[in-house]
Amino acid sequence: MKLTADQNTLPLSKNALTVLERRYLKRNSEGKVLETPADMFRRVAEAIAAAESRLGTGNDPQSLAAEFYQMMTSLEFLPNSPTLMNAGRELGQLSACFVLPVGDSMESIFEAIKQTALIHKSGGGTGFSFSRVRPANDVVRSTSGVSSGPLSFMKVFDAATETIKQGGTRRGANMGILRVDHPDIMDFIMAKRDQTVLTNFNISVGLTEAFMDAVESGGEYDIVNPRTGEPVKKMPARKVFEHIVDLAWTNGEPGIIFLDRLNRDNPTPHVGEIEATNPCGEQPLLPYESCNLGSINLARLVTPEGQVDWDRLKHIVALAARFLDNVIEVNNYPIPEIDQMTRANRKVGLGVMGWADMLILLGIAYNSPEAAALGEKIMKFITEEARSTSRQLAAERGAFPNHKGSIFDKKGAKPLRNATSTTIAPTGTISIIANTSSGIEPLFAVSYVRQVLDNDVLVEVHPLFEKLAKERGFYSPELMKVIAEHGTVKDIAEIPEDVRRLFVTAHDITPEDHIRMQAAFQTHTDNAVSKTVNFCNTASREDVATVYRLAYREGCKGVTIYRDGSRDMQVLSVAKKEEKQEAEKAVPMESHKAGRKRERPRALRGATYQMETGCGPLYVTINEDTSGLFELFTTMGKAGGCAASQCEAIGRLVSLAWRSGVQARQAVKQMIGITCHKPAGFGDNRITSCADAVAKAIQLHMLPEGEAPTKYVLNGGACPECGGPVEHEGGCCVCHSCGYSECA
Repeated sequence: MKLTADQNTLPLSKNALTVLERRYLKRNSEGKVLETPADMFRRVAEAIAAAESRLGTGNDPQSLAAEFYQMMTSLEFLPNSPTLMNAGRELGQLSACFVLPVGDSMESIFEAIKQTALIHKSGGGTGFSFSRVRPANDVVRSTSGVSSGPLSFMKVFDAATETIKQGGTRRGANMGILRVDHPDIMDFIMAKRDQTVLTNFNISVGLTEAFMDAVESGGEYDIVNPRTGEPVKKMPARKVFEHIVDLAWTNGEPGIIFLDRLNRDNPTPHVGEIEATNPCGEQPLLPYESCNLGSINLARLVTPEGQVDWDRLKHIVALAARFLDNVIEVNNYPIPEIDQMTRANRKVGLGVMGWADMLILLGIAYNSPEAAALGEKIMKFITEEARSTSRQLAAERGAFPNHKGSIFDKKGAKPLRNATSTTIAPTGTISIIANTSSGIEPLFAVSYVRQVLDNDVLVEVHPLFEKLAKERGFYSPELMKVIAEHGTVKDIAEIPEDVRRLFVTAHDITPEDHIRMQAAFQTHTDNAVSKTVNFCNTASREDVATVYRLAYREGCKGVTIYRDGSRDMQVLSVAKKEEKQEAEKAVPMESHKAGRKRERPRALRGATYQMETGCGPLYVTINEDTSGLFELFTTMGKAGGCAASQCEAIGRLVSLAWRSGVQARQAVKQMIGITCHKPAGFGDNRITSCADAVAKAIQLHMLPEGEAPTKYVLNGGACPECGGPVEHEGGCCVCHSCGYSECA
């Protein structure tokens, strides 16, 4: 079924239609799409409205379904992806966020692994605290042995996730948290220095007030053995803090979470302590809790006169809060413990997307005090209205069962239906469907180039910028290409200064501006705020440390940072110098268009590289002609059979590609990181397959003399599904071209 927006009279972009068809719409056993986007929204609306009959509220499910349908098809509100995918279908699992307990016993740990598998199979992501697991080399009395520590078990969780994610529409994602006072904290901080390990985890250090006080004073803090609860030593807080900063500067992880702040706002402290969050960090949850998220599209709530439509926003908040409470009722939970805990606290997380687009429509620069003040005002309004609806729902349906003893259980106060009402989520994929900016993030780019079939390229321009450029008379296709090459409009003189100020991107604004915006929304958000603080590549470690301290002072509940280029797959994130080198070695464009391949001269120059693989030494010979890379041969040591024949096939195909004009980096992109059952080596020298060995040999061949090879990783830089640009937002990698999300 070929989808178009006209078929359903919905305001859906081409990107949105592509994402819906690939990931959301119902299919039959042969993979044929069985529903249109309008059918999907109707399916979801009717399934969620059906809760009214189940609850016996007296409301008409059909009329409410019509309101839900209108709210979603107008793109004013969208629920989290599992609800769009699964509502009204057999699976029926509608939550995105889960937290599972990990205790200090084999039984608890492997029970959590089993439960993780069930959650990932159902389309959810999981968060864990490993802080209760005794440290490495600690005593295990039952066996008279020693503990292997939390990191060893994290690798088991990671391997299980890797196996489960091979199928399904959403890949499993995990958040791993360790308290800063755990004896294994230094190993945890360094865990992802090798970016080929724990690839299915985001990791964050749980910071305490005592630790942050010691950082500020330059003092020491206690390290506590979780098995005994007793301090075992002291460590210098600033040294630990500097290690966290160093690794975050190096590759963006670990993030930090302020645990005491999460528990300060824990609505049900009598039920338990918050130790972990969902994979993107915005949803603190008790063990066995889940949370249903949904986001209001602020870009759709601006009047033609350029004002915030407060009346419409109030209506959408009330309708969306009822929608999310209904989700809890019709949800098919993956395990009984989650069913019980979720219904006992009934947490929902109503958030926003399209914030950057709203600011543009209002004529307000993202990095201005006015923008931060408006953000705080809007989030205060949303939270107050969501709680007002929660009180109405409590009067209609009853308060959440754990209300007695909660922070809301005060004399004279009206009870609430939901323990929490608001959360700011990343909204990566649903913001593509809504054709708007993600969460509260600034624009990632005003214009960018997307490569499509046959090496053609399309220049994608932000629709609001294109509209304004045409109205102001400075639009031209050539200028849009220039913007795409620069990635920003801030230094392009042809664009009026007021327009440049309005269309700032994530890398145009300072890290401090990122934090102040996050803090503005956090002030009136029940849960937490997902936000990535972007740094330029030349940012220093001290810049990162400054932002961490600022986040603490400004009241944020956690921080995720990303320094440009620190974790991207460098084959698609190259400096202009590297692009120039490639261009000098590339075949002239005329031969590309003609589709002609170069003929082999009688003599070529080259080099041979010995790569150690799991099948033995692989010798990779790379030859060049006057135009650049020409051919590649492989010899597989003493091995024969399948390994040798596959390597020969790789060599022939790479040679044909080069002779036909394909650049070296494209061949590397296709092969780097491919894994087989016999990897070899460790750390930087690890070879995951013969194809990976060939790719790394090409990489070595292309390096300028004396330069160290780039560390390649599978997450970041280029989308593994479509090759498009990946954005780092909310602690996650998201492709706005096809909807791929690293964090599901």
